[in-house]
Amino acid sequence: MNLHKLLNKISAAGIIIFLVFSLNGFSQSKIYTLDDAINAALSNNRDIKVAKLDIDKSKDAVNEAFGYALPSLDLSANFNHFLKKPKTPFPDFEALLTNATYSILFDENVIPRDESKYKPIETQLQSFVQTNSYETSLLITQTLFNSAVFRGIGASQIYLNLSKEELKRKVSSTILDVKKAFYGVLLTKQLLEITTASYNNALENLKNVKALNTQGLVSDYDALQAEVRVENIKPVVLQIENNLKDVKNNFKIVIGVNQQEEVDVKGEFIYSKEDVPDITGTIEKAMESNYSISSLKLKMQVDEAFIDLDRAEYWPSLYAFGNYTYAGSADNFRFQNYSSSVVGLTLSINLFNGERTKNKVQQSEISLKQTGEQLSQLKDYISTQVKAKIYELNRVKSSLDAQERNVSLAEKAYDISIVRYKEGTGNQLEVQNADMELKQARINRLQTIYDYIIAKSGLDEILGKVDPKYMDMMKTGD
Repeated sequence: MNLHKLLNKISAAGIIIFLVFSLNGFSQSKIYTLDDAINAALSNNRDIKVAKLDIDKSKDAVNEAFGYALPSLDLSANFNHFLKKPKTPFPDFEALLTNATYSILFDENVIPRDESKYKPIETQLQSFVQTNSYETSLLITQTLFNSAVFRGIGASQIYLNLSKEELKRKVSSTILDVKKAFYGVLLTKQLLEITTASYNNALENLKNVKALNTQGLVSDYDALQAEVRVENIKPVVLQIENNLKDVKNNFKIVIGVNQQEEVDVKGEFIYSKEDVPDITGTIEKAMESNYSISSLKLKMQVDEAFIDLDRAEYWPSLYAFGNYTYAGSADNFRFQNYSSSVVGLTLSINLFNGERTKNKVQQSEISLKQTGEQLSQLKDYISTQVKAKIYELNRVKSSLDAQERNVSLAEKAYDISIVRYKEGTGNQLEVQNADMELKQARINRLQTIYDYIIAKSGLDEILGKVDPKYMDMMKTGD
């Protein structure tokens, strides 16, 4: 009986251990580096998927446009069986034949002339078709001149280029979104670390103060102050923990993973001293390499191509054709067969269509002007953004060195305040102020580096700077 109980306990312990290890395995977070996050976003982002499908669609449109310039071959066949033959009023053949015969006999004096032998000529309903018939026809048509066909080929190619540029723009903007989300998680994690460190400092200080208070070396007031400081920091830690959950959820949305998945990020805030580019030269580069500007320029080319397509309706069209027909008919199924063939040219030109073509051209010209206005507005916006990013980089560069020194001073001040308090020459207010200043100095430095990284990433996005390996991921074939 004791052995049975022991075995039950061992089994229960084994189950508990298994569950613990299982839960630990299921609760592990997937760690993303910045590169991992970008790769995941480029694979999962729906806008990018749509843009890639648009490229495939544009390629098919190019092939379709070329198809209009190639020969067209059509085969048709039909079979007819009359349930009731159609009839046509026609002079009575029997009366015509009888009258003609008597006329010859009378003229040749074979028989005496007798006018009563002639029959009156009347029409009768007669059928001239056979019960069954079939026809097979082979028609080949070749466009010799059609302005819309040739303009359409060029327009479809321009639209394909526009689709590719739009994909690049989506990739660039997605990478920027990932960087913002990634560094947002990293920033919140480090803010939590700083605040937690401050909380731990407060707990350690409270422990020391209570020990000194027990020995009668510090007042009850100092002990209360130390405890209040701990309680004040605790809700801040909880708030930042909640913020971290929120930014992680946003990060999961950006990279396109399931919200139920546990994720974390791995990286550093690295500030590399670089010369800030001049505004004028950077704006000029942005006008040349910005993907949004390039897309609108291609959009203007598409609008111009549509104007040419609409104007093409003014021009004539010339086609060559050839037709071969094989047919037969019979009252039964013993067909009498025959064939025929023909070649020729077809010329068509519109003389009047209610000025529809004129109005279509005017609408397309208005669309071109609208795109031109959008391009001018975008260029102004890009110029403003370049200036803002460069101003931000200059601000960071000028303040970061001072903030590094400020953190070092705050750390020394905090250490001194602890020593002074233990020696009895300081007080709790000094410790509290030193801790708050140290925490704020660290947060300011961290926030400044974050601002620098985001501003630089934003400037790279404006300038169309994307790591070629990410563009290679998006290749869909020529």
